Amino acid sequence: MSRVNYGAKPIMLPQPVLIIATYDENGVPDAMNAAWGITTDFQEITISLGEHKTTDNLAVRKAFTVSMATEDQVIACDYVGIESARKVPNKFEKAGFHATKSEFVDAPLIDELPMALECRVKSFEDGILIGEIVNVSADESVVTDGKIDLKKLRPIAFDPCNNAYVALGEKVGSAFADGAKLK
Repeated sequence: MSRVNYGAKPIMLPQPVLIIATYDENGVPDAMNAAWGITTDFQEITISLGEHKTTDNLAVRKAFTVSMATEDQVIACDYVGIESARKVPNKFEKAGFHATKSEFVDAPLIDELPMALECRVKSFEDGILIGEIVNVSADESVVTDGKIDLKKLRPIAFDPCNNAYVALGEKVGSAFADGAKLK
């Protein structure tokens, strides 16, 4: 096998496209696109963030939601990642998003994105946001037999090698089962 070296780059595949939603000090919803996030425990998510209107909002409200970007909302989800709410205060509305207040945290759910993690800020230091996952909610339209159905949700991933959004593929195995064949 011959390998190609790329140097030190933040390439981890696939990268989820996370849409972080917050309320500002006046209750105006805001959203931003972030790709550098991961669940770090059963009730914890960690996201790397620079300085944004969203980070201002996190300091005030201490809560946020994280929705999975979807195939049918690619344009809106990309828009909230390339536009600043500091420059365009109605960015959320301009993206075509509508908000419903979470029942669990002081943050908006994005009606157009059917799945969200509802979180409280545990800490935010040196650009690293750690959130406690208080609830996961999903619209019934993406649920099959009581479980979130990826084929219905249609989440997208970020391909940092090609600056592209990609759809997720078909099931290729069963977690915590297929490897048992080698025991």
